[in-house]
Order: sequence, then structure tokens, then C-alpha cells
Amino acid sequence: MNADFPRILTLLRKERGISQKQAAKELNLSQALLSHYEKGIRECGLDFVVRTAEFYHVSCDYLLGLSPERTGATLSLYDISEAEEKKDCIQSKSLASLNKKLVSNSLHITFDILEKINRDDLTSEISNYFMLAVYQMFRILYGINVKNEVGLFTVPQNIFFSLSFSEMLKVQASVKAMLENYPNKKEYKIDKEQVFMSTETLQKDYPLLASSLLNLIKKSEDMIGK
Repeated sequence: MNADFPRILTLLRKERGISQKQAAKELNLSQALLSHYEKGIRECGLDFVVRTAEFYHVSCDYLLGLSPERTGATLSLYDISEAEEKKDCIQSKSLASLNKKLVSNSLHITFDILEKINRDDLTSEISNYFMLAVYQMFRILYGINVKNEVGLFTVPQNIFFSLSFSEMLKVQASVKAMLENYPNKKEYKIDKEQVFMSTETLQKDYPLLASSLLNLIKKSEDMIGK
């Protein structure tokens, strides 16, 4: 059984809002055995996977971490395109087009969440982080051809990456400090209910975009796992 299974199994139970004892009863096994499954101590059989998928109304692929979609649907370029852009995207099926949509749709959700939080300082810092990341990668691509105009940039080529990366770390620290201080300051109060999220709420709130974000998360964590 893969490493995602215990995590997803536990997540689904908590999303349902039931105890381990209740879940074990519904799934017709002992609480001790379910606890072992959720901790990844023991591996379950196929019958348990099927029974659990039916109980939580998800696909076996989702339960096993093979798909970020609860339905187990396979993502295509057409699926992740925004409604008004679907026609254009069908004509361009390159990997660049697919990944552009994964990133842009995920950014759309991220900035929508920032709008709900409505803190300009937090939005500015997170925007700075994204801008620095794009700056880094664009400049690397720009440097492929030595004939490209060097005057476009003011930071020297030999130090731009380390300086921009250092700035990104500073932004991360600033965002972390802001979020740690918000609960302690009246003027910084954030309504946590406004930003409650799960795979279910994301798919409900962003039906055209959530697939992109869920796949981006899976791809990122696959890279981290390696």
C-alpha cells in the first residue's frame, strides 16, 4: 500500500466528522485494526479499499492517492481550462499549455482566498513571492541566448539567483510572522471560517479550477517525496 493511503483514510474520516470507533463500526472491522491502517502500520486488503471507497463516496484511485480527484477522473487539458478558453486550449495540447493552466488556475484560487482574507500586507507579500519566482525562471530562460539584451536587468547575472532566492526566504519569514501575529492583534483578526478548506469545498467553490490546484499539489508533493 502506498504512503498516501493512511493519510487519505484519516482525512476522509475527519472530514466526515466521525470518530475512529464509529468508522470502524461502519466499515465492519475493529477500531484497533482501523487505527493500524490509518497509521500505516498494517496493509489492508482490496475488499477493505472497495468498502471504504463506497462508504466515503470516493473512487479507489483517490483513496489510494493515485488521483487527486475524488471521482478518480483523469485530468486533461480540456478539463482544466476555464470555460471561455476551452476552445482555444483544445488546439494547443503541449505540456507547456497544460502546466500553464495548472499554475494560473491555482493562482486564481490563491488570490481569491487572499481577497476573502482582505489584508493588503499579506496579499503584497505573497504576491512578491510569486513575482520573484517568475522573475527567477524567466531570467534563467532569458539567459539561454547570450545575444539577448543585457540592459533589461540591473542585478548582475552572477548574483541574481542567490539574491532573489534570499529575498524569497525573507518574504516567507514575513508571511509566517504575519500569520502568527494576526490572532494577537484586533486589527489583524482573520475569520478562520472564511478560509476553511477541504477537497470537497474547493471543488464546490471552484468547479472549473479545483482540478488544477489538486493536481498541482500532487505533482509538487511527488517532487518533494523524491
